[in-house]
Amino acid sequence: MAARKNMTRDAAPGSPAASPEPGDDGAEVAEERTEVVTYAAAVDVAKASGMVCTRVPGSRPDRKRQKVWQVDATYASVVALMDHLRCEGIQRLVLESTSDYWRIWYYLAEAAGLEVWLASARDVKHLPGRGKSDREDSVWLCKLNERGMLRRSFVPPEGVRDLRSLTRTRSRLAQDQVRHQNRVEKILEDALLKISCVISDLFGASGRRFLDALVAGERSPRALAALGDRRLRATPAELAAALTGRFREVHAFEIATHLRLIDTINGEITRLDARIEQQLTSIPGVAPACTACGLIGGGHSPGCAADGTPVLGLAERLDEITGIGARNAQVIIAEMGTDMSVFPTAGHAAAWARLTPRTLQSGASAKPGRTGKGNPYLRAAYGQSVMAAAKTDTRLGEQYRRIARRRGKQKAIVAVSRVICEIAWLLISDRAARFTDPGAGYYSPGNPRRQTRSRIREIERLNPGMKVTLTPIDRAA
Repeated sequence: MAARKNMTRDAAPGSPAASPEPGDDGAEVAEERTEVVTYAAAVDVAKASGMVCTRVPGSRPDRKRQKVWQVDATYASVVALMDHLRCEGIQRLVLESTSDYWRIWYYLAEAAGLEVWLASARDVKHLPGRGKSDREDSVWLCKLNERGMLRRSFVPPEGVRDLRSLTRTRSRLAQDQVRHQNRVEKILEDALLKISCVISDLFGASGRRFLDALVAGERSPRALAALGDRRLRATPAELAAALTGRFREVHAFEIATHLRLIDTINGEITRLDARIEQQLTSIPGVAPACTACGLIGGGHSPGCAADGTPVLGLAERLDEITGIGARNAQVIIAEMGTDMSVFPTAGHAAAWARLTPRTLQSGASAKPGRTGKGNPYLRAAYGQSVMAAAKTDTRLGEQYRRIARRRGKQKAIVAVSRVICEIAWLLISDRAARFTDPGAGYYSPGNPRRQTRSRIREIERLNPGMKVTLTPIDRAA
């Protein structure tokens, strides 16, 4: 038995040790200091009320004086609460982001001069197996605030919030407009008319003339086909065949209703565009600035060569990115704001927009996870920009096509959206920065020999057992 113990203790040379030693002395890593809030408060938000919890120092160093009570979610009650919290010396107030009910608490706390954080509901869930009540949730939220274990959600300042409300309203109106247009096409299908099969835009100039004539009572396919523009690819005979069907009075009544709604929405969108332009001028950091020295208002620093230097606003500089457009530039400003100090790097901004894959690591297994949903308005703006850039002969268009060939269109949209988001972060951070497209040859290596070797290796990989050789061309032959 003793010999067996000795054999186990004295391993043979070259065998792995029973307890491996560390490979080095270790590396120093920068860690964020755990912040402890001495005077903490939290509100578990509901629609009609909120459960408030405060934790302040007690009579002894190891004691806390905790108070929990309910406050109605009315303007006067919340204002009185914020005055009380300010008198208590509360250092930080944390709110749970429950639907839109947190807004009255956040806005009035911000107006009272308190430091207020909005925490995501998924970060403040109580431990499993505990009781669930508003009182316990507010105490748990206050303890997390006290120990600095929460992440702050991004809430832009008031001017950017107003711009965000306008751009989101415009986005919803545009969706309603498309919904009515789709309904008109369904009505035409019910009337056995195939107009959308022969013209690309049913609500273009020619398509709208067809619809107005049908509503006015015209039923002759030949007379309707004569209303088409001469630039249409469809011939008059094809138009007449597509306009032949069983269009009845009920169809005319329905289409007339939808056309009126579409025209009304178009008018409201036009008014919204004017209001958005007006709101942009009141936001800091959006005013036109010199693209050489970054000074706002057309002023120039003493060493700036002002001759010929353009003075562009933030929306105009964002519009220079391939595929963005004026409307999407306004959406980017409304959703990301103009103060990029909330995002330490461009990668942080892309991660906040859910444009970067998560890492799922367990033991020796590591794989990329889904990016997540993120901000739907911002992601929609980036997605529209990517699809517009995909049709261009630019660096972003070439990147989209390269990724789409190998990994599919959806992954290409997310990848190029991340690049556009990081470019937007750089332009917003630096008032003098401008976007310059490197061209479609950005991904092409400059060395012809490297290109040749790469192509030969690819051909040999696709043809095992074969070897590629290059022979000179006989010019005389």
